[in-house]
Amino acid sequence: MAIQWYPGHMTSARKKAEETLEHIDVVIEVLDARVPAASHNPMIEDMRNFRQRPNLKILNKADLADPQITQAWLNYFNSQPNTKAVALSCKKAGDAKKIPGLCRQLASHRGSPLKPLRMMIMGIPNVGKSTLMNALLNRRAAKVGDEPAVTKSQQRFDLGNNQSITDTPGMMWPKIEHESDGYMLAASHAIGRNAVIDEDVAEFLGNLLLKQYPALINTRYKLDAMKLDVQQIDGIDLLQAIAKRRAYKRNDGQWDMERTAMAFLTDYRGGAIGRVSLESPKSRAEMIALSKEKSNTADEQPETTTEADAP
Repeated sequence: MAIQWYPGHMTSARKKAEETLEHIDVVIEVLDARVPAASHNPMIEDMRNFRQRPNLKILNKADLADPQITQAWLNYFNSQPNTKAVALSCKKAGDAKKIPGLCRQLASHRGSPLKPLRMMIMGIPNVGKSTLMNALLNRRAAKVGDEPAVTKSQQRFDLGNNQSITDTPGMMWPKIEHESDGYMLAASHAIGRNAVIDEDVAEFLGNLLLKQYPALINTRYKLDAMKLDVQQIDGIDLLQAIAKRRAYKRNDGQWDMERTAMAFLTDYRGGAIGRVSLESPKSRAEMIALSKEKSNTADEQPETTTEADAP
């Protein structure tokens, strides 16, 4: 099942962002450190490049991500022109306070009374943009919620020291090209639950974490105590094991897989499983290469002629 999610207000949010970008010096793009490429909105790249604006990429929630993979992503992004990347947690005020200084490095000609430094925060829903804004302002100026797409309109604030910042609503793009991206975004809570089936997302996440972090999964859910080999089970087996261990049953006596799926997703989102990343620069390149190979193979398949079409 391909996951797509593009609420109506995002079209107007994109148009407003395009207009505001003309008067911005640095684009601060907030990404989820666990899924940096999947959480990158290609429309933001297009808008930024059109205006030739430098980009500070914030790999937020770095305290939840695999530190080695996060470093690989930093190396990848910092090799790109007109771009600087840092990993931090927007919930830590000390981390957030570093951001204006990093933006000054990207726009050294700005920051004076005559030429104030104008920054804009952009990103997909629920990656921490509003949390970052509140940390920068030392007050709750932007709404923060557990569901994606809480912010619906732009907000501009004066930071002092000849600096201003604009917060924008989370923006998705109209079509998620890679199916795995949709699942990774849903698992990371960047997509509204109305667009997904939690059990499917949890199964995808289970398969991925069993492959990449079997020891963490075994430790969290004590699979060895249930005589389960973490190397031999799949996502469905994992969810069933969690349901049994936690005695999640419905009134009809069947295992409550919906409740189990939400519990598993909550464990991942909150870091209870451990510091994990769902993609790396290497896995991303392999996924894209495989996707292109499949697409080329499909294009090369000869058209079949049905009996009705035959002359």
